[in-house]
Amino acid sequence: MFSIRTRAPGSYARTGTLKLAHGEVRTPAFVPLATKAVVKTLEVREAEALGFDMVLGNTFHLFLTPGHELIRTFGGLHEFQRWDKPIITDSGGFQVFSMGHGTVADEIKGRAAQFVGERSGAILGIEEEGVTFRSYLDGSTRFMGPETSMEVQASLRSDIALVFDECTPFHADREYTARSTERTHRWLDRCIAWHAEHGPEGQNLYGIVQGGVEEDLRRASAQEVVAREYLGGIAIGGTLGETKDQMFTVVEWTIEELPEGKPRHLLGIGEVDDLVRGVELGIDTFDCAMPTRIGRHGMAVVPDPEKRWRVDLAKARWKESDEPILDGCPCPSCEPGYSRAYIHYLLKAKEQTAQRVLTIHNLYYLQRLMAELRDAIDEGRLPAAAAAVRAGAAPWELAGAR
Repeated sequence: MFSIRTRAPGSYARTGTLKLAHGEVRTPAFVPLATKAVVKTLEVREAEALGFDMVLGNTFHLFLTPGHELIRTFGGLHEFQRWDKPIITDSGGFQVFSMGHGTVADEIKGRAAQFVGERSGAILGIEEEGVTFRSYLDGSTRFMGPETSMEVQASLRSDIALVFDECTPFHADREYTARSTERTHRWLDRCIAWHAEHGPEGQNLYGIVQGGVEEDLRRASAQEVVAREYLGGIAIGGTLGETKDQMFTVVEWTIEELPEGKPRHLLGIGEVDDLVRGVELGIDTFDCAMPTRIGRHGMAVVPDPEKRWRVDLAKARWKESDEPILDGCPCPSCEPGYSRAYIHYLLKAKEQTAQRVLTIHNLYYLQRLMAELRDAIDEGRLPAAAAAVRAGAAPWELAGAR
């Protein structure tokens, strides 16, 4: 399933190949979100043409609409959305808990929350069996637990399914985080039991390491997940801290407990500098909403670390600018030579073309970055390439970094 090709001296970084039912994924790789069976604003062939090997679908959203039963009648998510490469599905845990964690003090204290928020989506109760919540679509009461998540993902027939876990917020105290992590481990065993009996042929199951920002809890959770040999890979989830330094300290604690031979997925991380650091720490796959989300809000990814690798083309300063989106970028959005003034105009006119153009550019940028980092590892020049990115080099400039 997973083979390592090259290990970078002096770091955990490696290149490899993840062999799945619907094809191979070159690692390390960025995985764009196709949350609701579509990469937002793009047609499936456009996402494929950008060079991505895998996309991520979301169990929670697809469970609510159109429903896994309907998708099952089409033969699964690949046939439904007409994507014939690998798909990983998030278990729905993050989305379920994001509706209530952080807004309900009683839940953080360990008591089941009974409330109705201003939004229709809200957690109504957390119990050993699973989570009862209010649908953000129609306010109906729904339930998701380990077996539900596994059943939905089996119907979706994704190449990689993730176990159902509780994603605790940063401000949860140690006592709650410990109880939550222990419950996640019990849910892990229930997911494995269901999947071992009912999971579709060829679907790999990944465990998820939790434990918040507590070193002993993180390491213990990693050891618990590693002990389940049934799992095909390991994801790192939950809160990773308030700062980037803390985040990657937590990631490194986890990596130190993981076996070499299983693929590692870092959930929800995709900023340019975070991808570079994650690669150095031996992460094989990443997913994040960042490139599509900021594209829909008028921002382009650019090689500018001082401005967090992005430029906001909705700002008035670009109204008359003849600069391209990004000079020298060979992506399908930059190649026609659209000016920043034109993109600014489209954004102000609320033309969806602007969102598409920026989304394509942003996804291309991250895909090219990962491809260049793979080459740098294989050619023994990762330190120079990483330093160049941090200094403001564009991905297509990394081939000369030595």
